[in-house]
Amino acid sequence: MQRTYIKDLKNKVGEEVSVSGWVDVRRDHGKLIFVDLRDMSGKVQAVALPNHKEAVAIASTIRSEWVIEVLGKVNPRPEKLVNKNEENGAIEMEITSIVVLNEAITPALDVNGDGKEIDEEVRLKYRYLDLRRPRMQKNIRNRHKVMLLARNLLEKEGFCEIETPNLTIATAEGSKNFIVPSRLEPGKFYALPQAPQQYKQLLMAAGFEKYFQFARCFRDEDTRGDRQPEFTQMDLEMSFATEEDVMRINEKTLIETIQTIYPHKKIQQIPFPVITYKEAIEKYGSDKPDIRTDKNDPDLLAFAWIVDFPMFEKGDDGKWTFTHNPFSGTKPESYNDLMNKENIENIMAAQYDITLNGSEIGGGSIRNHRPEALRKVLEIMGFSDEKIEKEYGHMLKAFETGTPPHGGIAWGLDRLIMILENEPNIREVIAFAKTGEGKDLMMNAPSEVSPEQLRELRLKIDKPEKKNN
Repeated sequence: MQRTYIKDLKNKVGEEVSVSGWVDVRRDHGKLIFVDLRDMSGKVQAVALPNHKEAVAIASTIRSEWVIEVLGKVNPRPEKLVNKNEENGAIEMEITSIVVLNEAITPALDVNGDGKEIDEEVRLKYRYLDLRRPRMQKNIRNRHKVMLLARNLLEKEGFCEIETPNLTIATAEGSKNFIVPSRLEPGKFYALPQAPQQYKQLLMAAGFEKYFQFARCFRDEDTRGDRQPEFTQMDLEMSFATEEDVMRINEKTLIETIQTIYPHKKIQQIPFPVITYKEAIEKYGSDKPDIRTDKNDPDLLAFAWIVDFPMFEKGDDGKWTFTHNPFSGTKPESYNDLMNKENIENIMAAQYDITLNGSEIGGGSIRNHRPEALRKVLEIMGFSDEKIEKEYGHMLKAFETGTPPHGGIAWGLDRLIMILENEPNIREVIAFAKTGEGKDLMMNAPSEVSPEQLRELRLKIDKPEKKNN
């Protein structure tokens, strides 16, 4: 008999069906044994009656989290036993037979509650169990829905989804790079991308005009509670675009996504307000202000665009550095100052961030598409001609081949879903999250590698020096 998903049982009243899933709860009432059974689509109550002796015998042995197949008849519940708070509260399955597909040891953690009372390290260690709980299932499935809807909306706007490499070269993006040794070229290393910034601009040079992807990004940062060493961003770039063009397509995508998947949430202001960086700092003391009119309403979404950022700022070493990334272009009125390397502190970037309820969820800019403009940015930052050629020569060469003006943006997908799901951190919306220290407790990563692997890569590990007592 073909399997029926639990969500479809309400349309099968009076029929014989086969359902497979996990035992949520088993309740033995003597002559009657009740089994709450769940699959990916929902939950249903099943009952083993005395007239099905073999089914009763097996039902008496099963325990929570066992995987079983149940054959039975879908019956309406007696009127007085209907549970209007459950999706399948008006029906139940009369069990005629049970097949045990896999037994389960006593779970290391309870998967029925929301799990927030359980130590997070335990939840991460047994993530495959933790993900069974309804809250986590909802978070991950809604994440999928957001990604799918965004994909479809962008495709209708003419965007093409293109994957870019994860083995690349280290770039100046503001964080340390994860590096990967090359076995075939000993002593040389790849870097994992902090973002697909250069590749997406090279796709504009290649003439694709409208690109996007849900990109995996990697940043080797110090311990921070709401960061992960690997994360996902919705990355987008478009040619012949103004700031307003990029902001429009992103605003449209966000609004339609929320109205479709989270219709119970209210967007405070449409179109999203546009606030200058100067105004945000002076009025709110932050470049990611929380402008909600009611901060006690968890379903109120207050988006805002922050614009007109300074292009450069002084680093701890007193040298000029970029405020976002070196590929950002300037406002037209600041272009001459950039090319003359004058009035540097007042050069304005064609940069725009999007904030939501006090968090930055995305940022982008119109880029430097002329090689001489990118070179001037790097020179202001103190890069030598040799370093510019070594690290950015490929970009300069590409820009010399007729690269159109272009701009884009990237959303922090994890952070966006976290806010939409009213979760306290991004680990609650990532299937296999790491700790705040970057550890994968389930896989025990990072881990040591074998001496044979090190020899093959021609690497040696220096042991830390012993401290004198």
